Amino acid sequence: MLRVKTPRNARVKRELEKRAPKLVENGKKTLILHGTKTSAVLNSVLKELYHLKKGSAVKFSRKNENIKPFESGGETSLEFFSLKTDCSVFVYGSHSKKRPDNLVIGRTYDHHIYDLVEVGVENFRPMESFTYDKKLAPLIGSKPLIAFIGEGFENVEELKHLKEVLIDLLRGEVVENLNLVGLDRVYVCTAISSNRVFLSHCGLRLKKSGTKVPRMELVEMGPSMDLVVRRHRLPNDGLRKEAMKTVRDQPKKKMKNVSQDAVQGKIGKIYMPDQKVGDVALPYKAKGLKRERREAKLKNDDSKHASKKQKENST
Repeated sequence: MLRVKTPRNARVKRELEKRAPKLVENGKKTLILHGTKTSAVLNSVLKELYHLKKGSAVKFSRKNENIKPFESGGETSLEFFSLKTDCSVFVYGSHSKKRPDNLVIGRTYDHHIYDLVEVGVENFRPMESFTYDKKLAPLIGSKPLIAFIGEGFENVEELKHLKEVLIDLLRGEVVENLNLVGLDRVYVCTAISSNRVFLSHCGLRLKKSGTKVPRMELVEMGPSMDLVVRRHRLPNDGLRKEAMKTVRDQPKKKMKNVSQDAVQGKIGKIYMPDQKVGDVALPYKAKGLKRERREAKLKNDDSKHASKKQKENST
């Protein structure tokens, strides 16, 4: 079991709040790991995945013997690394005689394993094997476009699950609006059969079409590979319900004495109490009052002088 941390100061509390599950998700970081044994093809796949997700990925170069995602107790180290690196998507590569060039792609919720998809890599072609104009190379950190082609992504359960995982793996930062000029790359996923998907990475070239919408051309720049689905594990119902929580839209409170008009817009009624003018305090002193006080002051001064003269005469 992972130790639950309690914040000791405000800085640690803010950091833990950033890593906590959110209703509106931000961009997901990817953790890339090596198994006990890997092949040259698998090393190249993991390397190029890290290059494509540079800036939002963490790659471990050491071999990990204790990680076995599909076995009970084999995900403890994986959850620990996910917590330390704050990554909610992981890619684990391993190679064996039974499952050669094996990739396990999974997601975590609150740094616990959510779901898993195991695929085999076949017909891999790295970026170096493609020739294209280097000016068309996509920028690091740019928002990609993901296209899924084939009915299998809607009908076959394994491919539907793989589609969800690939979207979280490849989509990058979540944005509401996107400039068309900023699109420079496309991931094309084609369902060849019920358990095989062809994945390719293409550059996007915009050309004139005579209309406002430009004509788009795809230039394949790699990597490309076939993903053969081997095993997959869906999340349990309790964890799914917890991860799918949303905030209900609260109904707006009715405002009293406020109405809408098509011409004047928002109209409000204000009720004023009866004003008692005699009890209202004046903001300034009237000149007439000042004159009366001045005259009274002069009379008091004259009476004081007269009393002093009488005292002097009496002495």
